[in-house]
Amino acid sequence: QVPLVESGGGLVQPGGSLRLSCAFSGGRLNPYDVGWYRQAPGKQRELVAHITSDGTTNYSDAVKGRFTISRDSAENTVYLLMDSLQPEDTAVYYCHAEYTWYDFWGQGTQVTVSS
Repeated sequence: QVPLVESGGGLVQPGGSLRLSCAFSGGRLNPYDVGWYRQAPGKQRELVAHITSDGTTNYSDAVKGRFTISRDSAENTVYLLMDSLQPEDTAVYYCHAEYTWYDFWGQGTQVTVSS
């Protein structure tokens, strides 16, 4: 069983918002660095947002100012709030968690931005 599960994807109109969740069931998520990646059809998987165990965040230029990554220790979950979505944000979004030799990927959640 995959210990990382993404949810919250769906169909949204341009300019809309979605919040993705990445829930971890493999123990405490606190020590892990977590990244959100996306892969559009015919393109390579790319990192869009990253949060370290101490809460330091980084974003790709494509999403900076529109996406916000955060983590909730009580919920053992990392979130990706996506605002001002555009058709080019359409992709499968994946969560990745790593800590020492532990490395987990989720199964992905589809985000489609279309009118």
